[in-house]
Amino acid sequence: MKQPFTASSSSSSLIRKARLSPYLFTLLAFIVFVAILYGEDFVCLLGQLDPNLDRLATRSEKRWEKLPFSIGKTPDGCDLFSGRWVWDDSTRPLYEESECPYIQPQLTCQEHGRPDKDYQYWRWQPHGCDLPSFNATLMLETLRGKKMMFVGDSLNRGQYTSMVCLLHKLIPEGQKSMETYDSLTVFTAKEYNATIEFYWAPFLLESNSDNAIVHRISDRIVRRGSINKHGKNWKGVDIMVFNTYLWWMTGLKMKVLQGSFEDETKDIIELSTEDAYRMAMKSMLRWVRKNMDRKKTRVFFTSMSPSHAKSIDWGGEAGLNCFNETTLITNATYWGSDCRRSIMEVIGDVFSKSKFPITFLNITQLSNYRKDAHTSIHKRQWNPLTPEQIANPVSYADCVHWCLPGLQDTWNELLYAKLFYP
Repeated sequence: MKQPFTASSSSSSLIRKARLSPYLFTLLAFIVFVAILYGEDFVCLLGQLDPNLDRLATRSEKRWEKLPFSIGKTPDGCDLFSGRWVWDDSTRPLYEESECPYIQPQLTCQEHGRPDKDYQYWRWQPHGCDLPSFNATLMLETLRGKKMMFVGDSLNRGQYTSMVCLLHKLIPEGQKSMETYDSLTVFTAKEYNATIEFYWAPFLLESNSDNAIVHRISDRIVRRGSINKHGKNWKGVDIMVFNTYLWWMTGLKMKVLQGSFEDETKDIIELSTEDAYRMAMKSMLRWVRKNMDRKKTRVFFTSMSPSHAKSIDWGGEAGLNCFNETTLITNATYWGSDCRRSIMEVIGDVFSKSKFPITFLNITQLSNYRKDAHTSIHKRQWNPLTPEQIANPVSYADCVHWCLPGLQDTWNELLYAKLFYP
């Protein structure tokens, strides 16, 4: 007669079966070993499957409890990138244009005749929380014996210059220098044995626009799988800040070189801008994973910087742009026509799968409001102006780059906040 099924008889049966299957113990032991050895990667995978992690700035960070250089954390529910601009003539600007000799003449708006300074007095105020004050002493001490590098285009060079301006006053004369070597510009703080560097690579990948001085090429081409062409110059960096966007905006298609620029017959294909950009993002992340130590280094990526080339975008007159604009855009939902949401979607998709924590500096929306902060006509011109241009300043106003001091100091305040309080 069959014995009744009980917990004790069932356990005895299972034990007997387990004794007959030594492979079971081997399998369990292997699973435990792998879980301990690759625990962080399992957390990464679980993080990717969590449908609630829908904010790009945090999806890549929440998998790591403690990031290098952090000394605290941003309060839960505080989105530093969502807020408003408030007038503040007591703490702004963070430095004077005339006090920072490192600003390129393309960004010195006061020197080149801008009559107002209102653009310098706006402070970013996140909703429901505060942006930590930029502490130059803490930043320099953190950089002691280390290397910080900005890699990308001229907009990243502007952010790099802003960082140098925010720090250099604490360094005695004779203890600091700035030198340029082709694509690389190096600011050295000798007393701190620290460098802050900028590397020109507008696509991150190798391209036909890589000359740091002569790069105004309309027929732009990037080379597939060429991240190491520039990446060999980025090794040993402790804090990395990438950007790339503006140079991809040549239309709906992008030319991609499959072989080498040295090939006599070049194999060039066309991809959609989004697919080509995705290719570059994946290459960047592969380089980061292979060359950066996530326990000792940090990587930031600055989102697209908006331009203000069409005043009809904000309800202005057709045919005008940022020229003579001195007020902010007050529509909280404003999004300029030059900012492709499809590119933001590519970034979100690629970064969400990263096994290295990338801190996303989402400066696009807050910068969209700042049609007043561009260099416009108040900069050194690359070429002499024609009589037609002089008669029509709108035709040559620069609505891409930003005056310093100004908006890009806020970008660095956000970088500072996410470096120390992620």
